[in-house]
Amino acid sequence: MGDDMLKKIVILIVLFAAPAILAQDSVASHSFVGAETCGICHKSEKQGEQIHIWKASAHSKAYETLKTAEADSIAKAKGLSTNALLSEACLKCHVSGYNINASLKTAKFKMEDGVQCETCHGAGADYKSLKIMKDPKEAIANGLKIFNTEEERVALCKECHNSESPTFDSTKSDFSEMWNKIKHDTPQSGK
Repeated sequence: MGDDMLKKIVILIVLFAAPAILAQDSVASHSFVGAETCGICHKSEKQGEQIHIWKASAHSKAYETLKTAEADSIAKAKGLSTNALLSEACLKCHVSGYNINASLKTAKFKMEDGVQCETCHGAGADYKSLKIMKDPKEAIANGLKIFNTEEERVALCKECHNSESPTFDSTKSDFSEMWNKIKHDTPQSGK
């Protein structure tokens, strides 16, 4: 192979790989702050008491469920070589920020808090300030994810609530009903 051909191949690789690398970097550039930080503002009645809704949900206890004998039994039945608490197959859906570089987790972020706000709404370090949150476009530009339609919410839910999950039963999974259990809109007067 000649030098010209090798140069062309390298250029093609760079042209095709660069966008993917840059896209990963932009997605992973926001840091996780943890539910405790989100709860500072999202606890009042005026804001919809979102942190209290989360604390009462199964999402906040998702990590804890991996500590049970039942979870280990399920992991073993699925052929996993480790217990549930150490299994990537389990952790990827039972904790926020799993498999994210530690440098992108602030001191207040705790994996043990389960499926937190940032699993759905994006890592919050760059949109958590009141000034940014008051401007939805600015918040979105800084990493906030908002789901305006049922289709968007269902697609997000299905990232974990799907046939890969050993406890998922599609015949008993009504995503509208599931959403109503964790719904946490901001009341119109609270905006």
